[in-house]
Amino acid sequence: MPRPLPWSLSPSKVSSFKDCPLQFRFSAIDRLPEASSPAAVKGTLVHRALELLFLECDKGGRDVPAALDRLERAWIEMQDDAEFKSLELDAATAASFRGEAEELVRRYFTLENPDTVNAVGLEVLLEARLGSLRLRGIIDRLEIDENGEYVITDYKSGRAPSANFEQGRLAGVHFYAFLCQEVLGKRPARIQLLYLGDPLAIIATPSEQSIKGLCQRTQAVWTAVERACERDDFRPKVSRLCDWCSFKKYCPAWGGDPDRAKPELLGEPSMPLPLEAVSA
Repeated sequence: MPRPLPWSLSPSKVSSFKDCPLQFRFSAIDRLPEASSPAAVKGTLVHRALELLFLECDKGGRDVPAALDRLERAWIEMQDDAEFKSLELDAATAASFRGEAEELVRRYFTLENPDTVNAVGLEVLLEARLGSLRLRGIIDRLEIDENGEYVITDYKSGRAPSANFEQGRLAGVHFYAFLCQEVLGKRPARIQLLYLGDPLAIIATPSEQSIKGLCQRTQAVWTAVERACERDDFRPKVSRLCDWCSFKKYCPAWGGDPDRAKPELLGEPSMPLPLEAVSA
């Protein structure tokens, strides 16, 4: 029996299908909940601290103490977060978790001076059409440089990829460049990934050719998704990523049964927002 098409794709979901079609099915189509990871939750905490820094502090006041004050605020907010609670950290582990987040915030200041940043959008949700496909993504920070050009910045709380995987990581940011061009009518002059774990900045200049290539690759993925849904054919792809997959025990490549991966066994999945709510 055919499976319904997902209502839209984000950069992470495009990567997910290429990494493992079965994991994509569980996540994007069956919408089964995924287990929280300390790394992901820590990234959310650090993102929120930097968001508050730019929201609340004017140029000249964006220093390390101000950022750590915002981290404290983000930490307090996170105590009621379901994903954070699911980690069930004890006092010692929570203190270590918090200390690691503080170190990431401090490292951010070695990558750029936030007082020079003219941010015009934070956590910006953009959505555009590519043929029959709806593409959506959230830009961590959109700014305007000294030449009046857009710059897209994406924070990464982990370590930078090796040179062999660098272009793959930049593909997601080129995705954001396409959305910016379609929604705001202007291609960004620069896209950058700020890896706080190293710290290291990876910077690229999007071009008409790079965005065209991104669109072609994304359309090819969408065609493969349509075919997989029509045939209900989502095959597992074994890799090192299997060790972090929330659905490994249901994967036939590891002796599991995909039909046992039911919402009632994993917890109720969240439903997608209607397009009107996403666009608001």
